[in-house]
Amino acid sequence: MDMDMDGASSSAPSSSPSPRPLRVVICPWLAFGHLLPYLELAERLASRGHRVSYVSTPRNLARLPPRRHADVIDLVPLPLPRVQGLPDGAESTNDVPGGGAVGPLWEAFEGLAAPFAEYLAAACASKDDKKPDWVLADVFHYWAPAAAHEHGVPCAMLMSSAAMVASLAAQPLAVGGGPPAGMPRYEWEGNAPLFAARGMSGLSAIRRASLTLQRCAIVAIRSCPEWEAEAFTLAARLLGKPLVPLGLMPPSPDGGRGDGDDDGATVRWLDAQPPKSVVYVALGSEVPLRVELVHELAHGLELAGTRFLWALRKPGGVADADVLPAGFQERTRGHGLVTMGWAPQITILAHGAVGAFLTHCGRSSLVEGLLYGHPLIMLPIFGDQGPNARVMVGRKVGLQVARNEDDGSFDRHGIASAVRAVMVDEDSRRVFVANSMKMQDVVADEKLHERYIDEFVQQLRTYITDGPAAPYPTRAET
Repeated sequence: MDMDMDGASSSAPSSSPSPRPLRVVICPWLAFGHLLPYLELAERLASRGHRVSYVSTPRNLARLPPRRHADVIDLVPLPLPRVQGLPDGAESTNDVPGGGAVGPLWEAFEGLAAPFAEYLAAACASKDDKKPDWVLADVFHYWAPAAAHEHGVPCAMLMSSAAMVASLAAQPLAVGGGPPAGMPRYEWEGNAPLFAARGMSGLSAIRRASLTLQRCAIVAIRSCPEWEAEAFTLAARLLGKPLVPLGLMPPSPDGGRGDGDDDGATVRWLDAQPPKSVVYVALGSEVPLRVELVHELAHGLELAGTRFLWALRKPGGVADADVLPAGFQERTRGHGLVTMGWAPQITILAHGAVGAFLTHCGRSSLVEGLLYGHPLIMLPIFGDQGPNARVMVGRKVGLQVARNEDDGSFDRHGIASAVRAVMVDEDSRRVFVANSMKMQDVVADEKLHERYIDEFVQQLRTYITDGPAAPYPTRAET
């Protein structure tokens, strides 16, 4: 059924003309964990007839999947300044794995402020009704709402994790002593770079986020109370701005990742495995494990004795022959497959042979895994992954791997124990599968997530029509 621009059935009678389409500018952070979900947001807005200008750098835009609504989603390339220490062609965090050139990437990112201001000024000065109604700025884009304010365009701040908001709000209070309750020391210390000065401005990531928040009218979050009820309510109180859920924006069936050379071989291998017998292992592409921890993970999978498919990101500076333990692939041949290229994650997770997901707990990976009802083996590494994992542990959808509280290291026995609890032990697996299926009901509820987008659009309309609205009520409060 066709939808009009505010989500209502186009076949329903209407006593008044439909409101004009909104013009929205979306500015994602330079990471594919942000670029892809906010492209999905652009698609959902475009499906309602709204016009979206999606702003990033040329190489990032070139690597996006094809747009489903290319006629109303304009890609706006802004050249990323070249700075010392940034590798040629690097335009996203994916291009600087391990953080080696993150500082130069921040510096280059700040150089986008001027071209963005020029782009916005031109859009607002156009005589053919192209002035944006809203700018949707990712959490670190403190200069985007400043530019929008100059032209009288309201700005919304984009976020992806209420649990991360609650976690970071508690962290400064604990700096003088130890980590907040429930946060391991390695995570607390690992967040320190977020509070350190970066780039030409000398601002920390946290200060950038704070400035973005101050300059925005509302906060739009890729979440909902059904996903993280307690954290959502706390984040709404801490932020001090209307907090508008976008829903989870589960990915389209093609996964939005393009085509990989190894799709056929990977799927053929899965086709030969029994149903629900394979652990899919993927820890993201941006913060590879140290080689000694890669070895512990390998030995743990071997000890667990279950079938596995491992999408492994090779650690930097390590010879191919040394990435895995000697003889590991020979010993696990037949029941294990390791691929170091791009892996078709959605295709893998949708396959009937997969029975669990060993994940770093990035928001997109959690949404994708639970979309198919897979119980989780959780190994968070950085950023919002620790808070996200704690939410999922609370939901009893899986188990977190035991870690050294001080340095975050783990060993083969912790890996094997967690894998067996989720895949082999019938009593614990029954609980994890049942709860994962409950979360699948939330993630796969397309009507729920579409309704959140409709309510978000209505919030945008209400603001530009009537001015700032009262704080947005969550479903837990209504």
